Order: sequence, then C-alpha cells, then structure tokens
Amino acid sequence: MITISNGPARWQNGQFVPAAAKEGREGTMAHAILTGHNTSNDPDRLAIRFDAMASHDITYVGIIQTARASGMKEFPLPYVLTNCHNSLCAVGGTINEDDHVFGLSAAKKYGGEFVPAHQAVIHSYMRERYAAPGRMLLGSDSHTRYGAYGCMAIGEGGPELARQLLKKTYDIAYPKVIAVYLTGAPRPGVGPQDVALALVGATFKNGAVKNAVMEFFGPGVASLSMDYRAGIDVMTTETTCLSSVWQTDEQTKTALTLLGRGDSYREMTPADGAYYDGVVTVELDKVEPMIALPFHPSNAYTIKEFKANMADLLHQVDVDAAEQLGVKNAPSLVNKIVNGQFRVDQGVIAGCSGGTYQNLKRAAEILKGCGIGSDAFWLSCYPGSMPINLELTKNGCIAQLMAAGASIRSCFCGPCFGAGDVPANGAFSIRHSTRNFPNREGSKPGDGQISYVALMDARSIAATARMGGVLTGADELPDVPADRADEQWSYDDSAYKSRVYFGVGRPQPQAGLVFGPNIADWPKQIALPDDLLLTVAAAIYDPVTTTDELIPSGETSSYRSNPLRLSEFALSRKDPQYVPRAKAIQSVEKLRRENPAAPEVKEALAGYDPARTGLGSLVMALKPGDGSAREQAASCQRVLGGCANIAGEYATKRYRSNVVNWGMLPFTAGGLRELNLQPGDRVYIPGIRALLEGNGESVQAAVLRGGGETPVTLTLPGLTREERDIILAGCLINYYAE
Repeated sequence: MITISNGPARWQNGQFVPAAAKEGREGTMAHAILTGHNTSNDPDRLAIRFDAMASHDITYVGIIQTARASGMKEFPLPYVLTNCHNSLCAVGGTINEDDHVFGLSAAKKYGGEFVPAHQAVIHSYMRERYAAPGRMLLGSDSHTRYGAYGCMAIGEGGPELARQLLKKTYDIAYPKVIAVYLTGAPRPGVGPQDVALALVGATFKNGAVKNAVMEFFGPGVASLSMDYRAGIDVMTTETTCLSSVWQTDEQTKTALTLLGRGDSYREMTPADGAYYDGVVTVELDKVEPMIALPFHPSNAYTIKEFKANMADLLHQVDVDAAEQLGVKNAPSLVNKIVNGQFRVDQGVIAGCSGGTYQNLKRAAEILKGCGIGSDAFWLSCYPGSMPINLELTKNGCIAQLMAAGASIRSCFCGPCFGAGDVPANGAFSIRHSTRNFPNREGSKPGDGQISYVALMDARSIAATARMGGVLTGADELPDVPADRADEQWSYDDSAYKSRVYFGVGRPQPQAGLVFGPNIADWPKQIALPDDLLLTVAAAIYDPVTTTDELIPSGETSSYRSNPLRLSEFALSRKDPQYVPRAKAIQSVEKLRRENPAAPEVKEALAGYDPARTGLGSLVMALKPGDGSAREQAASCQRVLGGCANIAGEYATKRYRSNVVNWGMLPFTAGGLRELNLQPGDRVYIPGIRALLEGNGESVQAAVLRGGGETPVTLTLPGLTREERDIILAGCLINYYAE
C-alpha cells in the first residue's frame, strides 16, 4: 500500500534510481517555486516573500495588533481575514462578534479582504480564490495546504505573518523534498481521507517527511479529482511536513477555469533527473477504508483490521485515555461492542478536509432514500463554503441529506477544534475532519468528562449512518458509488459578491479600528538578562505534546484577543497547576526588577546576583508542538513569565518558530527521562545573553534540587542571527521596535 525509501533518489527516465549527490534538485517543482519567491542570494538560506496570506478569527487580531505595534501602515500583500473558527457567540458574550467587527475595520483601514462568519472555511475560500500553480501562500493555520493546485502553502504562527505585513521575509534553510509517487486508482468506497490516514500512519511516527516538502506526482494523480487531491493534501499537515505541491494537469486547468481563474494555470511536473531526499510510493488501488483511533491521526488502521481486533484496540484507547487525560474509571469503550458490532454515537463531515463538494455528494448518494434512525446516533454535515453549499442545494444533495436525518450546518470549522457538535460524555464520534487529539473535540477532562473522536472518510461515515450507527466501511455496501477523476462542480460565487468585503490594495488610512472591550494589547516583555534562574512550571513526559494541550482549543479560543485572559487557560487540561506556578515565579521576577534587595528576591535567587540574574519559568516536554500553528501555545507561556522550553526535540518548525518569536529559548537536551525534571526544580543558566550575542550553541547549566546540583548541557541548534536578536530583545515586537 505505502512504501518508504529514505535514501536519496533521482527521477530518471520514468523511474527512481539511487543518487549519491544532490545534483538535480533544481528539477523539482518545489525548487522552482521556492527559488521564484526567494529574495536572498543564498540558495541554501531562503528569504521568502509570499503572494498572499490568510488568517481566521482565532489569529488575525493578534497578528494585526503585533504588526500595528511594530509600525505597519497598510497590508503590503493580499491578506484575507476569514471568520470560520469563532463564528458562534457561545461564550464571553459579545467578544466573538467584537473581533469580527475589529477584523472588518482592519480590512478597511489597511486594505484587506474580509469574509464574514458562516461564508467559508478559510482553506476552502483560499482554494477557490487564491491557490494557483507556482504561487506561495502563508496562513496562520496549520492546515494551510493548497498543493493540489500546484501551489505551495505553509501554515505558521502569527508572528511569521506579522513579519510579512512588515515587509520582512520568511527565513528557512532549503528544505528536504520528498517524492510522493502515486500509482493506480482508488477502489469504490475509498475516499481521500482513507488515503490520507494511510499516509499519515506510515510517515508520522518515523519522521519520514518531517519539515520537508512533499511533492506528489505519478500516474495515479490522473485518477483523482481535484476535490480528492485537496482532501489528501490538506492532511499532509499531520505528517509534520513543511508543505506540499502536486503536479498539475487538465483537471487542474478545468478546475481553475470553472473558478474563473483559468489564466493562472500552468503545467507543473518534475524534470527528468530531479533529485529527491526520499521517496514515498502510494499504491492507490491497495488502500482500504481507514479509521484513525483516538488520540492522533497516525493511530490508523484499516476498518477491517479494527473490526477484527476491536476489543484489544479499544482497550488500548482506554489505557491511553487514563494516562493522557487523567480520567480514571471512565466507562470502557469495549462496552460499545454489541453482538460483535461497534456502535458509534455521532458522525461529522466538516471543514477543510471533509466539507468538500465531492465528499458531501458521495454521502448524499449513499444515504439517498435511507434514514439514519431515531436512536442515539446523529450526523452533522458542514459544507466548506457557500458556493459548495449552493451547488449541493441546486442539485438536491442537501435535500437528500436532510431527508435522511442529517443536520446541515453552516460553513464553519467548529467541530474540528471543539466549538461545535461536542459529543456526550463517553460518546464515540467518527469525523471527516483533520484531528482527533485529546479533548480537542471539546470535552473537559478536568471536570471528569471524556469523549472520543476517530477519523474516517465521509463515505464510510455515511455508510455507518445508513446502518444506524453500526461502524461500517463504505466498501461493505453493495451499491457504493465510485469517485470520478473528472468530477468537477459549477462555481457560483454570488454569495461572496453579496457579502465579502473586497478591499485588497485599497487601504483607508483615515478609517478607525473598532475595539471591543476584550481586545487588549500585548503585555510588554523585557530583554534577555545576562543569566537566568528558571523554575520548572510543568514537566510533560508524553511521547508527543500537542499545541492543544499547551493551550486548549474550543471555547478558550474565544479569549484569543486578550493575552492575559487567554493565558489563564495555558496547560489547563494537562497540568492545572501550571498557571499558578508560573504566576508565582513571575511576581517575584517583577519584584526583582523593582526592588532587587527584597527578602523574597534574595530567597528566590539563592545567592545569585540580582543585577544579572533574571527569574522565570520553563516548560519541559519530550516533543512539544505537534498540531496547530496557533502562536498562543507559545505566547501564553511568555505572558506568564516563561523564558524557555527544554525539549528532546520540537515536533514542528512552526511551534519552535513561535517560541523564538515570543522571546523564549528553544533549548534541547539529551537524557531528559533520566534527568527527570519535575515542577519546582530550578535550572541555572549562566552567561546566556553572552552566548546569544555570540555564535555559541550550547551552555553548561545546572539543575538545582534537594540542596544539590546536577550538570546539564542545553543546546540551541540552528539559531540564526536574527533569531538570536529576537530572543535578546525579548520578543519580535521589541525587536522591531528597536
């Protein structure tokens, strides 16, 4: 089904041959795009300027506030502000809509594009209006992936978008490029999520494509529609790759023409002799309907395999739930096996991965003339955009879904991150969405709640709904409709013309920004002291720590425009004592700056020089940062006085970038399990400012506990000169202010 070759290879005469040298990297599609957007004279150190950017309503207020505080006067490139995350006024009174009003006022003042709530999911909109061959787009959402259109798109934390607004560049080392070679054609009943989950399952745990560009080509591409390609592509984020790009063909050209942008088409394919750092071969005809069990998209099995081993696999989920969520004595999922069948409580087809035209059309065809039943199971369907919704309404698919008992919702990302369709306590939800991280669906383990999400394709979700909630793969149905490679849809953007504010290139400097009472400026941060004495405020020994665990999604994101209020939720579902621990340290540090001779300061410093030594907190995690691009996973730590992270490695580049841009030290260290850092331990780091002023990459630190000292080497591999200067200044805002 999927074969991985980690050795370098060259695409030569229609086949891959081993390669000893890197000659030929200019033959990849990725190289053409990257070099076309590089403003540096160094082909190995890229300084990228993007063609356009997009943000949704969890992130754009902070980005605009950061850029505004750093001197921005107008948007220097097309910037799209969508409102697909905090579309519902579920918590906090007016604060969600207040941010939408702010966003519209910013689009008017600075010259941007504003998409009101319920009009489109951010990535559906960008595919329809901006993605095109050879372009580069940047988004403040981790699933910014438009490779199916030959467009290289990258999801990053907010500070990277603020840099583009300030006419700075996105600076990275030239990435690895991995060929993803597709052969064959999918079987009937096998959808894009099935292919994506198989791919994520094969590549995530071994890091085969981490921080690389995945380049899709091969004869199998021609067997896939544009919706199908986009459904696979958007899930490449879960492999931890940097970006993706696909070869283009007549289907791409037709899709762009239907979108009214046919003149943006150009043919893209690897050149003969193109060099790749590795090869992943996907035999599409061998992929089967898949299920990714809680609590990660890589926890993937074929549905047949799951059914054959239900008791064992569900028992492991029970164990993982107890360990990762801390909910003890929760009802076992094994109890959902009734007469040899697994019964599901909820189905959801939504968002940038699930809410495509083709996915919902297949679901409607599978459910035509059937009812989902009046028992516990229920189904919600969220079209990705108003044009998709309009086309499905015109051709009767929406009516078919409604007649079957499905609930049709607006164009909204909510179920993907816990702001809509939160399952009942103990319920099991199957979803064609992007993630199934712990409690991302909205449950509150701290209150004893637990619910579960498994990822599946829309076709198998519809098949399960047709069977009244009995888990069923779409290939088990006798009449499952096949997907056609030439399946397109008629694009009617009248809803956009009626509601979207199109202000790109037309700033109104005299217009005022509209601030709601919850919108606050970033607290001022101080420059890096000469030495640091940091207290461990949280220590996480899970194999991987997601950004949703660092700062929960769902209702907490409603406070994203108020840094102080949002920081109260930091690590709240993982370590509820993190915030009070960090605040206690922060209060003594504040006193140190005001009155270094205070008794509390002397006690905290344990004899170290108060004029040189700053106090702060740190988070230790083995592999933090998988998942969302939201900068708040780092900024909340900083707002609470965080100065550093210590990790074995960082799960994603985007999280490490967020740590740096918020002025924190992204330390790595070996032997963390043996070192066994615990909350309350302190780490003394001498000469850290001098280290960053120079070019050093390691510092000899000491762990202080129990009256003794344990030496530890902390490293800062790969810090650029600019990253050093940002940390020295205290954060990106300070750096630009200087």
